[in-house]
Amino acid sequence: MAFWSSTPVFTSKVPRKILFMFTLSLSVTYLFYSLMSCYNSLQFPLQENYLYQARLVTEESTFTVLREKLYSATSQSYFGEDALRITTEQTLSGYAFTKSDGRAAEWVKTQLAPTEMITAQNALFDREHQESSTTDDDLNRRGNSTPDYGEKKLPQAIIIGVKKGGTRALLEALRVHPDVRAVGVEPHFFDRNYEKGFDWYRDLMPSTLEGQITMEKTPSYFVTTEAAKRIHSMARDIKLIVVVRNPVTRAISDYTQTLSKKPEIPSFEVLAFKNRTLGLVDASWSALRIGIYALHLERWLQYFPLSQMIFVSGERLIVDPAGELAKVQDFLGLKRIVTDKHFYFNKTKGFPCLKKPEDSSAPRCLGKSKGRTHPKIEPDVIHRLQKFYKPFNMMFYQMTGQDFKWEEEENR
Repeated sequence: MAFWSSTPVFTSKVPRKILFMFTLSLSVTYLFYSLMSCYNSLQFPLQENYLYQARLVTEESTFTVLREKLYSATSQSYFGEDALRITTEQTLSGYAFTKSDGRAAEWVKTQLAPTEMITAQNALFDREHQESSTTDDDLNRRGNSTPDYGEKKLPQAIIIGVKKGGTRALLEALRVHPDVRAVGVEPHFFDRNYEKGFDWYRDLMPSTLEGQITMEKTPSYFVTTEAAKRIHSMARDIKLIVVVRNPVTRAISDYTQTLSKKPEIPSFEVLAFKNRTLGLVDASWSALRIGIYALHLERWLQYFPLSQMIFVSGERLIVDPAGELAKVQDFLGLKRIVTDKHFYFNKTKGFPCLKKPEDSSAPRCLGKSKGRTHPKIEPDVIHRLQKFYKPFNMMFYQMTGQDFKWEEEENR
């Protein structure tokens, strides 16, 4: 210290200023590199885009491979069988349950790589599924017969999908319950009317009394990219109902509906394949893409736990409507009022119709647009599509903890 204090060059004012500036520059440099070293920990995600994976799944899990192959394939508008050589055993080994009792595995969030971000094609897919018979006039009429008493509330439960799965049948059955009030038409708020605001949406709802549940159903929500986030922003504790159906049968039903409106469209086989000989499935065709339930559910699990979702079997809704309604009523916290006595199986239409047990009026069946006769599809086409969907079905079973037994149905 004596040296520094006695040295003339450090006792003058100018060198002291130089020393001060030198020290300051070193401090700034040190701070800069410190910030750079911890840059990754200071970043905030710009987009909530996550992949839910089971705890014991590796980075090369089956589902990750399936997604990457699907996205890369849909960018070319086809999905070949060679790109999907994954057996059922491989699929099941890719995901591991964390509970020994067979319940659904717990899920953890892992950020996706930039290459896995939603593509512009998904936005086009969303727009395709905003089609509905619902018109603005329908919405203005509100489509419900609830008397003008009580209070209008935002829905506490929504049937979010899927198209041609049986959502209309489920909604009409639930509306029999005295504690359920639902909009008869599809509001399409979270996919194409969101900019109109929550006040507009609330005004569409029927008036309800204390203890009654407000509901709506719009099947396109399940496949709309932004719907889950938007619904979560409205109500984090909302209950979500998804009606699913064998994806091959659902695709044919979807095509049948379109065919009834546009008879000039190509055949199912032409639309389903880019190259039928090579087995190149056109996974970008909306009728097929809706049925990849696992990929759509993945997005919803970013915002809602499985405990707030119920998956209704479209097949069982036909053969045992009271049984499926019992599960839904339990899920909604309702007394089991809609039972066997409310249903009558219509052999002509091929599905149950509603009736009021307290009167003798004729059963109330769904309209002519329901129960259309499907066009005959060649067995080879059905078989190829079954192979295409099988690994995705297996993943869906794993994610939901439910086996819908679509493979058993296909083998009959």
